[in-house]
Amino acid sequence: MAIQPVILAGGTGTRLWPLSRELYPKQVIQLIGEHSLLQNTLLRVAGIPDVKPPLLVVGEEHRFMTQNQVQCLGLNNAYCILLEPVARNTAAAVCGAVAYHHVYGNSDDVLLILPADHLIRDTDAFLAAVSEAAQRASEGYLVTFGLVPSRPETGFGYIAADSHGKVECFVEKPDLATAQEYCAGGKYLWNSGMFAYLAASFLAEMQQHAPEIAESMLAAVHEGERESEHFFSFGKTAMARSPSISIDHALMERTKQAVVVRADLGWSDIGSWQTLWEVLDKDEAGNAISGDVLLSDVRNCLIRSDHSLLTAIGLEDTLVVQSADAVLVAPLSKSQEVRGMVDVLKQEKRSEYHRHRTVFRPWGSYTLLEEQPRFQIKRLSVNPGASLSLQRHRYRHEHWVVVSGVATVHNNGQDLILHEDEATHIPAGTIHRLANNEETPLELIEVQIGSYLGEDDIERFDDVYGRFKGRPQDEG
Repeated sequence: MAIQPVILAGGTGTRLWPLSRELYPKQVIQLIGEHSLLQNTLLRVAGIPDVKPPLLVVGEEHRFMTQNQVQCLGLNNAYCILLEPVARNTAAAVCGAVAYHHVYGNSDDVLLILPADHLIRDTDAFLAAVSEAAQRASEGYLVTFGLVPSRPETGFGYIAADSHGKVECFVEKPDLATAQEYCAGGKYLWNSGMFAYLAASFLAEMQQHAPEIAESMLAAVHEGERESEHFFSFGKTAMARSPSISIDHALMERTKQAVVVRADLGWSDIGSWQTLWEVLDKDEAGNAISGDVLLSDVRNCLIRSDHSLLTAIGLEDTLVVQSADAVLVAPLSKSQEVRGMVDVLKQEKRSEYHRHRTVFRPWGSYTLLEEQPRFQIKRLSVNPGASLSLQRHRYRHEHWVVVSGVATVHNNGQDLILHEDEATHIPAGTIHRLANNEETPLELIEVQIGSYLGEDDIERFDDVYGRFKGRPQDEG
């Protein structure tokens, strides 16, 4: 039987701030090894026998970042990204993907639902568990993966099943004494958030136990729009009608058709800095170090610098993370409280919860170097063969200076070729476009001057990425 992977790549991972942001979520960050968590998930499913190109479910604002992550692996044609115009939790995300496959796919396929932000170290065990899950799913069951607990954990849900794998109950996050009892008894497994279903079996159970979600997401598929070969957007009005609830609460805790596949995968959800420290390689003093870091008398710490030299003296059991625009210092034991700090940043309307200084776009990226009331300076990196939209700004002037590469510029009706150290001025109200028609990256410095420098000061006239259909305006 064929396996249709569905990778849930939404969410922001606020507990890994300041690395993760709303516009740069946990699953796209390189935390362990040379690939991001999302890329490792894609590589893992590629090894499944008789596997189909993946479906990825993402928020609208992460569309091009996700596409870039896929294409960096060489999967240029073998994928489809399903766009959520509104966030409605995992029940709507899963139901939308299953409904999409029900309409456009093969009814005999087993849908394998996987979060994009989990670490799995034992790929062979994963493939064996998928094979068993696919067999049970083909029999009409709704399959969940239960993970053998490695410790009493109060941050996870648990599953209890009988000797035949039939789920007896789901248990919410227990207290420590109960978690210790669960681990000692051997009957209870961690609830992984990974599932396998046939589309028909899943939709029938959803119609029985969560009909409002099923009807909303089926309508969202029928009212949705295929924007290109790789993007399909769920209908916004229909999806907005769906209740916001997890797939566990909406369906898995209610259905009588749930079975569990027992698995020991070397798994972690990397849900906090503490859990990341636990799985990272460490030095002889127990420190997990990344970046330009110098330590003296430091033990059992996670120290990461993504920006500049970071030094530490006399620390123990401490978390220190430095990005270009923020520093986090806390006891590792309090790393779960980072989410509360992000809530404070939101309440104070600080940009640091939302984006990094480097922001990714379909054509490349820009990095904010300096920001003042009437001017700001950015470094633009334009990918080979890419171009920004044909556009104009009402309130700001722009000065471009090429640092490396060759820029093709359309400026007020004139076409210019700019090499290193050459520049041009874009007055406010001028229709312009920047392109990189070469096979090497283009780097330039952009100085913006004006009374208003917001990213929404952009009017597009042509865009190869289709950014016209009600989506927020943004740089380039």
